[in-house]
Amino acid sequence: MSREKVNKPEEEQQQPVRRRGISAWTIIQWFLIPLLLIAALGGGLVVGYVILGKKELSDVLLWSTWKHVYDLVFAP
Repeated sequence: MSREKVNKPEEEQQQPVRRRGISAWTIIQWFLIPLLLIAALGGGLVVGYVILGKKELSDVLLWSTWKHVYDLVFAP
């Protein structure tokens, strides 16, 4: 036995194209992941400089501190 296609009107055969919107979770990921990365960077700076290096917390935010560290690492 062969199956015969039932002829439907053209309007019923085409499905409307549904556009998927951006979910709330996607929006949260776009903001949460960079925020967590920045927090991890700040936490690492504080742990490395204050706890391991035994320096003051206020020195972490000084530009001269990081210029000095850069010069030490990349000195010729």
